[in-house]
Amino acid sequence: PQPFRYTGGMDSSTTSLKPPKSLLRQVGRAIADFDMIRDGDRILLGVSGGKDSLSLLLILRHLQTYAPVRFELAALTIDPQVPGFDPTPLQEWYRGLGLSWYYESQPIMDQAKTHMDGDSFCAYCARMKRGIMYRLCRDHGYNVLALAQHLDDLAESLLMSMFHGGQLRTMKAHYLNDAGDVRIIRPLAYCRERQTRDYSERAGLPVIADNCPACFSMPTRRAHMKALLAQEEAGNAHLFSSLLQAMRPLLREGPLP
Repeated sequence: PQPFRYTGGMDSSTTSLKPPKSLLRQVGRAIADFDMIRDGDRILLGVSGGKDSLSLLLILRHLQTYAPVRFELAALTIDPQVPGFDPTPLQEWYRGLGLSWYYESQPIMDQAKTHMDGDSFCAYCARMKRGIMYRLCRDHGYNVLALAQHLDDLAESLLMSMFHGGQLRTMKAHYLNDAGDVRIIRPLAYCRERQTRDYSERAGLPVIADNCPACFSMPTRRAHMKALLAQEEAGNAHLFSSLLQAMRPLLREGPLP
């Protein structure tokens, strides 16, 4: 198929939700650089209800209108049954978009209290959610799982791995799961968190505030890295461009099927 490039296509029927050109270009470039989306792909996007996943949902939905490859898109929300998290208002919004939505509820927070072993709640929750997402991909015939981590997340993961694990590692932009049946992609790999925040506010997206109250109530290493990076960026406007350049070799898994 032709390489995936942003060409400026616009859908006048969804002007209020139209992603900005900067986001579309960056996502399109990441998709092309890492061969994320291929003709005939069936993509299931993990949507927490936060600004990043809702923004990515509309970006991918917009790209469907003019991409040189044809792909299907659906959304998945996992309810970890933490206090204050209620994703049900999204159902009507998805219906208005004409989008398929899968929902699964599991008491992950309660399970963590008895099953965590030297792990953080966030890491345990992420691992449990990933297993659920793989299962739903298989059950419903989706070969690609899209996740909404952005450049800030990747940079924070890099520092955490270096500082606490002694390794040069971060989340990959595109890779195959261990079972070899689901490809995982991160189309926001080149995008900054402030871009999705600005877009979600301008478009009035139905963001679920503090979509994981447990994470906000517990100090985390990631929060410390976020603060550290913000402090450094205040004196170096090109910090994240430099970090992206340094991380590029780490974002690739190698040859994919």
